[in-house]
Amino acid sequence: MQPCLCRRSAARRRGTFFSGDCLFARDWPQWRGANRDGKTGAFAVPSTWPTNLTQLWKVSVGKGDATPTLVGTKLYVFARQESNEVLLCLDAVTGKTQWQSEYPANFLVSGPTSGHPGPRSSPVVADGKVCTLGIGGILSCFDATKGVLLWRKQSTNDYLGIPYKSDSSMSPIVEGGCCIVHVGMKTNGAMISFDLAGGGPKWKWDGDGPANSSPIVMTVEGKKQLVTLTAKRLVGLDLAQGKLLCQVPFEASQGNNTTPVVNGTTVICTGQGKGVLAVKIEPHGGGFTAPPLWTNTQYGARFTTPVLTAGLLYGYSGRLFCLDAQTGVTLWDEAANPGQGASLVDAGSVVFILGSRGELLAFKPGSKYTQMARIKVADSETWAHPVVAGNRIFIKDSEAVALWKVE
Repeated sequence: MQPCLCRRSAARRRGTFFSGDCLFARDWPQWRGANRDGKTGAFAVPSTWPTNLTQLWKVSVGKGDATPTLVGTKLYVFARQESNEVLLCLDAVTGKTQWQSEYPANFLVSGPTSGHPGPRSSPVVADGKVCTLGIGGILSCFDATKGVLLWRKQSTNDYLGIPYKSDSSMSPIVEGGCCIVHVGMKTNGAMISFDLAGGGPKWKWDGDGPANSSPIVMTVEGKKQLVTLTAKRLVGLDLAQGKLLCQVPFEASQGNNTTPVVNGTTVICTGQGKGVLAVKIEPHGGGFTAPPLWTNTQYGARFTTPVLTAGLLYGYSGRLFCLDAQTGVTLWDEAANPGQGASLVDAGSVVFILGSRGELLAFKPGSKYTQMARIKVADSETWAHPVVAGNRIFIKDSEAVALWKVE
């Protein structure tokens, strides 16, 4: 976390000075933010919400649904241009391209999802590097400052015997100096950890095929676990060695498309046709077990990962809902209807939700629903998360990224 990235000297060099205005209060370096929990720094709620936001810039970057990542004043955007996948590094203040790196995607999306030909996986930035996972399974590691390719994985041999032929929507995670991805077919997959510095394999867990879910890390009894939804299960893996520590059957009717939510030693997951399930990860007989705590069958989100704040869980499953995170009891639901693929961001005194309709909703967190604003921020579909940084919000639509300011 960086308390303030607005610096007087840097601003003068750019020819711009923002007096007393902290530009980007917190980095958003990976899927769902700094801790992969959908939380960002405190947002200063305006005394009166504007009818429209102020657009500071908008740049065409290419097709894709991947959420950009923000580190310092660099915005990394992963998209598709013609037959190439492109990683762009933009100046987050001006929108100007600092560098870009591209390569043949070698994959054409077909079938029901052909309207989404570009990448869906968020880049991850760590230790001066940025890693991307393309729509056809190409894992790349670049120098984050210059865009130079450091290493790449794109074949069955690279993935230690695991073939890769299906669309990819999981976002890589970097932990302990390793970049970890879930690759393979629906019934033949593996979680693989690669050394971030050189790209060499560190460990491999053979298990279910990948879901459109992205892993998160939790610690139980001093043991770090990589927790994720596979095509059929919720699993916990030893972060250091990839050993299976615990598992729970969980297979949503249209795929496991959400990220688990961690609350201490509790893991909450949701899926269409499965409702919302909470389990407790605890030691058992030299290993770990995951007994159920509660299930709420009213809501089962297909794409929307809930956010947890102050003991309340907010999600979207056709209706916006709020559950007591300790009991699973429904506190309220609301027909807000932001559209499919709704993305939730906890900004402290406000929760934002952006759906495919291109409208940004803001509501006050609490045991009753209080809408604060509903503002149009895009003319085309928006499937990526909004990146909230102070009072500025980056919005990626189907082909462009824009920076908006709440005034």
